[in-house]
Amino acid sequence: MAGRINDDDVKAVRDAVPIDAVVSEYLQLRNAGGGNLKGLCPFHDEKSPSFQVSPSKGLYHCFGCQAGGDTLDFIMKIDHLSFSEAVERLAGQAGITLRYEEGGYTAGTSGRGERIRLVEAHREAARFYVAQLESPEAEIGRRFLAERGFDQAAAAHFEVGYSPAGWDHLTRFLRGRGFSDKELILSGLAQDSRSGKPIDRFRGRLMWPIRDITGEVVGFGARKLRDDDNGPKYLNTPETPIYRKSQVLYGIDLAKKEIAKTSRAVVVEGYTDVMACHLAGVTTAIATCGTAFGGDHIKILRRLLMDNATAEVIFTFDGDAAGQKAALRAFEDDQKFAAETSIAITPGGMDPCELRLAEGDEAVQGLVESRTPLFEFAMRHIVSRHNLDHPTGRAAALDEAAPVVAKIKNVAIQHESAVQLAGMLGILDEQFVVKRVAQQARWARERGSAGPGGPGGRTPQPSRGQAYDGVAAPAPAAGPGPALNLRNPAHRAERELLKLALQRPELVAPAFDAYGVDEFTAPPYAAVRQAVHEAGGVAAADEGYLARVRDVAPNDTVRALVTELMVEPLQRKTVDEVYAGEFLVAVRLLAVDRRVNELNSAIVRLNPQAQAERHQEINQELWVLQQYGRRLREQGAAGL
Repeated sequence: MAGRINDDDVKAVRDAVPIDAVVSEYLQLRNAGGGNLKGLCPFHDEKSPSFQVSPSKGLYHCFGCQAGGDTLDFIMKIDHLSFSEAVERLAGQAGITLRYEEGGYTAGTSGRGERIRLVEAHREAARFYVAQLESPEAEIGRRFLAERGFDQAAAAHFEVGYSPAGWDHLTRFLRGRGFSDKELILSGLAQDSRSGKPIDRFRGRLMWPIRDITGEVVGFGARKLRDDDNGPKYLNTPETPIYRKSQVLYGIDLAKKEIAKTSRAVVVEGYTDVMACHLAGVTTAIATCGTAFGGDHIKILRRLLMDNATAEVIFTFDGDAAGQKAALRAFEDDQKFAAETSIAITPGGMDPCELRLAEGDEAVQGLVESRTPLFEFAMRHIVSRHNLDHPTGRAAALDEAAPVVAKIKNVAIQHESAVQLAGMLGILDEQFVVKRVAQQARWARERGSAGPGGPGGRTPQPSRGQAYDGVAAPAPAAGPGPALNLRNPAHRAERELLKLALQRPELVAPAFDAYGVDEFTAPPYAAVRQAVHEAGGVAAADEGYLARVRDVAPNDTVRALVTELMVEPLQRKTVDEVYAGEFLVAVRLLAVDRRVNELNSAIVRLNPQAQAERHQEINQELWVLQQYGRRLREQGAAGL
């Protein structure tokens, strides 16, 4: 074991690597005045920069979360390194040879931290794979790249490599570099075989090195090349101490400076798409690694984009059903960006790599420039699902689309989009839609601007009142909170049932778990119902049940309502299964009655001769619901 690192060497490392140079590898820094720099804190979520760096003092401090220290403290905290690991990493960058009090100069692998060792193993593996791409065996890999428009220079720029088809080529190579079998298994570069000896994880595949934001190789993406390879098309490094797929973006090391400079990021779907975009001049392109674009990826981009008013994130997706689904999934995270989000749909189902090959670099650039705001895409998708020939279809489309438009941050764009929505729906009175959207936005602000809503969202719309051209407008809410009216029988029943589900879950289990979110007409109650579901439901209630419900609540407003319902007394001091059954039945009956009314309204509008099949379907559903409602009224909870 190496001993304590010499104090003079530690000081030399601190002095040799400027703190602003280290921090700027992880986030964008801007002038804060007085010789200081500022950026978005990497240690907690924030929308305005409170993280400051003082190059002259070699210190950083966040006025939001109070994190602070010197260069070594920063590296230790952000990369979860020990003190010695942080010193060793910065010493390697600065070319400083460290001395250990009990072990002399560093030599070989003695005393090196785990993370440092795993990163070094990946660095050596990347070099090995690059060299193997020139071998005769790798001709199939070179042909794969050439067929997609990537020459030798492109492969070299992205350091694409090849893993030999044998069992342990890389394993033997890394052993020769001093790495132990334990390190190779831990790194994910090797895996145990049936014989108990490590073998290569990647064999006979094209290899892309996956780097973290600092440029260190932390994993690999491997593409199948041969028909006799029974593995998946793409095989990625498993989760390791240095690789978390939800926290890495392929190409971020190459794109980060241009992303910070232009305040724009382009999110594509694969390694070859990133390559194609960069070679076509779209050098802000990045991709996820075997997982959907999520919250941790957003945090990485926010630190680079600085959430300024002109920042933009552009998603590219294929125009097929899967691509549209991915786009809508991305829209659900839209509110986590301060940046504007857009979508660029590739023509003919081609990805950017195929587009470049077929039509050239200009077509890829044109794809990005032809982007559409993501909220507009979501709005059109919603409207397309409704029958706009009938007032009920227009009403339903407005109910679903208005909250989407209301979420637009820019008030001017929100207004223009409301007018655009009116045109899509065929509503001549544009101001009606504009007022409806404004009301939704106001309602969202009152709730904390964080309901589950959105396309395919879980929160039902506010209760309906007056109608215009068949389009329903929400009635003003009254009572203890937004859209809650305890004079409303439905709201009263829903509230008591939720209190039972939180305070006495055993009395409503398992029936409550079968109730849909849409059976709760008040949006705040619908959000609480969703939280109960995400916490495992009443049937899984245990000691941690209430804490789980609070934890999964989507925002502080819903969390406060959950707490309120947890402590508010039930309407009776003594409750039992009979009492609980009354409210299970009441909520279900109200939902059944609402559906019966909807169907009766629909059947009136139908032409029995021209739409005989639909007429029969509605009559059948009506009969089933009426029988169910009669059973509930006669049998109570036993009829559920």
